Amino acid sequence: MSRMRVDERSFKLYSGQDPRVISAYTIQEVSQFLSIPMATLRSWVLGRYYPTEEGQKHFKPILSLPDPKRKSHLSFINLVEAHVLDAIRREHKVPLYKVRSALEYLQRKFPSKHPLADQKFETDGIDLFIQKYGQLINISQDGQLAIKSIMQAYLQRIERDSSGLVIRLYPFVRRRDINEPKMVVIDPFVSFGKPILVGTGIPTAIIAQRYKSGESIDELAEDYGRSRLEIEEAIRCELPQAA
Repeated sequence: MSRMRVDERSFKLYSGQDPRVISAYTIQEVSQFLSIPMATLRSWVLGRYYPTEEGQKHFKPILSLPDPKRKSHLSFINLVEAHVLDAIRREHKVPLYKVRSALEYLQRKFPSKHPLADQKFETDGIDLFIQKYGQLINISQDGQLAIKSIMQAYLQRIERDSSGLVIRLYPFVRRRDINEPKMVVIDPFVSFGKPILVGTGIPTAIIAQRYKSGESIDELAEDYGRSRLEIEEAIRCELPQAA
């Protein structure tokens, strides 16, 4: 079946909507898939209150959600944005208002509703964003280069179609090992956007559930006709402590 036909059928499943931009994931699910602390992700999605001499003020959210009425539900595009933001958090603790300021600077240069998921971010935008971010938190040029290196490793796990739109994300499952293979994928057009083994429609959640029920990795590999390493990666995605 051609990719176009698969996409057309998927659009019909979602009442004609693009599955990449609809509310598809809870904060808890994104936290699990990307191994981002709930508190951090919640501040990106809902914003955060902070004390001042004049009373509490509120930092606006960083991510623009698809449905304002469903404030705890993210789209696939939001998932990708959170993946990119996590690269910054890995190098520095994220001061929310300074990240927002750097993003606003980037948006002035390249207007976009989702700048971190936009292809322009990977080309001209990443340098502008990191330069501005580095100035805001007073880090050296070497520090900025370190952030860029990490972000590029994260960006390599994002796949785009011929028009530059994000279509797949290969999440880290090994504590951000930048050299880890891409064996688990999140594809909004397959299995309703839940993590699956690459090249299959097998949800990692099902593999992990069978493993929790007592089946061995070798048994699962034989049953699904996949390698032992693929089964291990699926378990790591869902049950990092058990793996």
